[in-house]
Amino acid sequence: MLPKLRRRPAAASDPRRPSAGEIPGIDGAEAPGVTARILIIAGSDSGGGAGIQADIKTVTMLGGHAMTAIAAITAQNTLGVTGVHAIPADMVVAQMDAVIDDIGVDAVKIGMIGSAETVEAVADRLEVLAGVPIVFDPVMIATSGSVLADDATIAAFGRLMRIATLVTPNAPELAALGGDRIACDFGVTILAKGGDLPGAMVVDRLLGPDGEIARWSDTRIETRHSHGTGCTLASAIATGLAQGLALEPAIARARAFVRAALRAAPGLGAGHGPMGHQAVRLES
Repeated sequence: MLPKLRRRPAAASDPRRPSAGEIPGIDGAEAPGVTARILIIAGSDSGGGAGIQADIKTVTMLGGHAMTAIAAITAQNTLGVTGVHAIPADMVVAQMDAVIDDIGVDAVKIGMIGSAETVEAVADRLEVLAGVPIVFDPVMIATSGSVLADDATIAAFGRLMRIATLVTPNAPELAALGGDRIACDFGVTILAKGGDLPGAMVVDRLLGPDGEIARWSDTRIETRHSHGTGCTLASAIATGLAQGLALEPAIARARAFVRAALRAAPGLGAGHGPMGHQAVRLES
């Protein structure tokens, strides 16, 4: 069972939004009119398993409204990535401005970012969004092994880590960024994911500048249909934060969502197939 949502009052900065209530059958969810607004800055996955596509499915299934600023377009399927086209930084920011200025934002999720120039432009724009939680998934390599961020882009990730509420690296990404010490170096909270580490148990560790805060451990789900787990987890956490959950409950619910989606994978493709987001339902 997925943990229950708490109700979130309308943002004080947006008087047009009515007070929160309850949707029948989804205990503690937001009332119509106060749907959480999540801005996703990430790359498009033509196979639909990861990236923007996984993000939109996750936010939608968890009751949020997904808005997007596409930073890169990829040609990929379950077997790998055959092409990457980075969107110019000014166009990425234009997409951000379009939704921020009109619809508003309750949380931001950042995934594949495209280029070092885009990292800097996105960081400049997000620095002025005071009080909005930011979840940064430092995407470097696809599940298939294809490289999605060059050295210059990875070197620029520090700008985003400094403004993030949470950074969600997998084991190879954490090592590339500098290991556990980056929590202290950048003054940021890290969810160090253990899915890429060997063993029958998957252990995810929440780390802050002063050390470990919490950890979650579950039996590994053996499946090759795991494309998009990182994107899904980060978007689910961002949605929880946007809906008013504290960080640890947001992570717990997001992990439960990912595990349910893994078990519901439809078995598509000859390689690392997509998960079954569409089959996951919140429980009252």
